[in-house]
Amino acid sequence: MATAYLEEVNPWEAQVARSDLAAKKLKLDEGLWKILRNPSREVIVHVPVQMDDGTLETFTGFRVQHSIDRGPAKGGIRYSPNLTLDEARALASWMTWKCALVNIPFGGAAGGVICDPDKMSKRELERLTRRYTAELIEVLGPEKDVPGPDINTDEQIMAWIMDTYSMHVRHTVTAVVTGKPLELGGSHGRTEATGRGLMIVCDEALKRLSMNRDQTRVVIQGFGNVGSNAARLMHRRGYKVVGVSTSTGGLYNKNGIDIDALWMYHKRKNTLNRFSRHSRNRLCRVIGRGLRHSHSSRRRESDHQPQCRPAEGPDPL
Repeated sequence: MATAYLEEVNPWEAQVARSDLAAKKLKLDEGLWKILRNPSREVIVHVPVQMDDGTLETFTGFRVQHSIDRGPAKGGIRYSPNLTLDEARALASWMTWKCALVNIPFGGAAGGVICDPDKMSKRELERLTRRYTAELIEVLGPEKDVPGPDINTDEQIMAWIMDTYSMHVRHTVTAVVTGKPLELGGSHGRTEATGRGLMIVCDEALKRLSMNRDQTRVVIQGFGNVGSNAARLMHRRGYKVVGVSTSTGGLYNKNGIDIDALWMYHKRKNTLNRFSRHSRNRLCRVIGRGLRHSHSSRRRESDHQPQCRPAEGPDPL
């Protein structure tokens, strides 16, 4: 059914429904579409990790390579308690389409581990990352599959992956990941890249809608790497960011939020809670908790208020 994706219940089924519709419109060869419709490879690993208290826990991880026809696969690794194989499949396929669209010689991949990083220490995350990498050592590499950061993963996670992979192959391989620290060969501007892309999309939308930035109010759902950088860049470009939320709560100020102050506060505290008490934004008010899947966080005061919902991914090209 062509409109099945409107439900947005399962990311993989939504992706397949969209792609089926696109393939019909493009009159794509049926045999070729059968190849592209499903991932080329799916790897499931069960990763044992010794926790700081001495107990042993097992975490389930995935790596999906949707296509390697145009070159090595690439795509993000996310750590989330809600990660599913279908989500990884969808993310991998979307990366295939993105790379092909801009004619970059890569295929799509995605993966991650089912875990809650907020409840794990840095040492536990390092042990998890290194063991997860070791379990996937045969399918990773600059000519095979290049991971990058995604939800709850950052340049430190990428550095651990690079180091673990390099130890196994007995020489330094910086090209095995993207999003690594600058000291290890990372790229300038990479941290802000996805948020900047979101801002550029909004800029182009305003041109088409004949709207002005200073009259456009913005609500951003998510304040991780993507959301926070999108908020900072759009604020500096002249947008009025009136609302920001995370999975645990949010802030709203009809006059606009001091995004630079909020960014510094969130960097120190890793939360938006009590921000108004520690800043000049006394008019900020909490708009609820657990907003990631809540439609009540969407303001209805103006038609000139785009909803920006970064998911801290997928991984930028």
